Amino acid sequence: MRKTKKYCYGFFVFSSIIINILFTINLYLGGGGNGGECALSWSEKAAAEAEAVAAISCSGHGRAYLDGSVDSEGRHVCECYACYVGNDCSQLSPGCAADATSGDPIFLEPFWMQHATNSAIVISGWHRMSYRYGDDPYMSTELEKYIRKMHSIVGNAITEDRYIVFGVGSTQLLSAAVYALSSQNSSSPSNVVASIPFYSIYKTQTEFFNSENFQFGGDTNAWQLNNSTNSMDVVEFVTSPNNPDGELKKSVLGGKTIYDHAYYWPHFTPIPAPSDHDLMLFTLSKLTGHAGARFGWAVIKDKDVYEKMLTYIVLADLGISKDTQLRVLKLLKVAVEDEGKPFFEFAYNKMKDRWDTLTSIFSKSTRFSLQQRHPLHCNFFNETKLSSPAYAWVKCEREEDCGTVLEAANILGRVGSVFSDNDRYVRLSLIKSQDDFELLVQRLTELVSLENGSVETM
Repeated sequence: MRKTKKYCYGFFVFSSIIINILFTINLYLGGGGNGGECALSWSEKAAAEAEAVAAISCSGHGRAYLDGSVDSEGRHVCECYACYVGNDCSQLSPGCAADATSGDPIFLEPFWMQHATNSAIVISGWHRMSYRYGDDPYMSTELEKYIRKMHSIVGNAITEDRYIVFGVGSTQLLSAAVYALSSQNSSSPSNVVASIPFYSIYKTQTEFFNSENFQFGGDTNAWQLNNSTNSMDVVEFVTSPNNPDGELKKSVLGGKTIYDHAYYWPHFTPIPAPSDHDLMLFTLSKLTGHAGARFGWAVIKDKDVYEKMLTYIVLADLGISKDTQLRVLKLLKVAVEDEGKPFFEFAYNKMKDRWDTLTSIFSKSTRFSLQQRHPLHCNFFNETKLSSPAYAWVKCEREEDCGTVLEAANILGRVGSVFSDNDRYVRLSLIKSQDDFELLVQRLTELVSLENGSVETM
């Protein structure tokens, strides 16, 4: 009898342990209601769907997206990178041109795939339905905090005691900045100028908006020679590093200046000192590679300029998408991990490798040359480094029309006149996908190898 009781007692203890284990598993993993911090309910389906689409390989030459096309059976379809076709993007189109025209920063895609867990977000159907945040009408204070933290870590801009405005990419902020700095006297509009070679959107955007308060005045140096800065209102664009040639630039006129710092990050240029100008523009696309998020920010000293730019953004869009701001916050949290070292080392090494490859090809050529790259001490990496610009600024040493020469070799770039410069130059993008870069390398290698043959064949 005593033995039977002992077995019964043991059975109940064992059963109790099993029940508690099952209860714990259910509580933390199986939807234990509001009490379980790790319980998942409404997000499970969304997460599973996102992972399933992301897992479609597309042969590594394309991607499938949640918001992309689906076939007749409801399956997501691969969107192939340039020169690849087929249902799974496995077929390379013969004779395809190496398209190096756009500044699409896909080169950072592998980093974000390696950090898929920490960079992913799931948004509830009722996330931020209001126009406003609780503590700020239009901007996430947490995101602003991480932007300031990013600049502090990198050391590329002073943000203390400065105002920050968010925009739909730096493209919107360019026009907001011109609006904020331009004359309010329509009888004497401000002249917007930039030094050749300059990013073409400065001119096209200024002319497109056709304002009574500002007009495009052309090249900064030419304008200075022909006009008195004392008698006319001028807004100067300074792109540093410059697009297209990667040079670190300074203001020529020293007056009202917009510093476009889209490329002032350690993977494109050494950071010798933090920028401390009155108005500085930055963009997520050239920092993390997320051009599609359409997010940029301005760092501003003057309160009046800040309020004018904010007014522009509010009137144009009532602020920036709350969904976008959440995603940017998540990305920046990953980028600043371990003081930014993993992210910027990955990005810098990728650009350095591409420049090493490109330099090797052009070192064998007397027909083509690249822009000079200058070594500088980089405070972020704490060592002297060469710049690794986003673009190769290629010069044809023999021909006047470099674009035609490269196009005949199945290479597409942006000719110098797009940047108001000579067509002896062509800008080639080095920040697209690995497939794009490898095809560009192949075409350039073939072109340079023909130099000892007949020039007429080109």
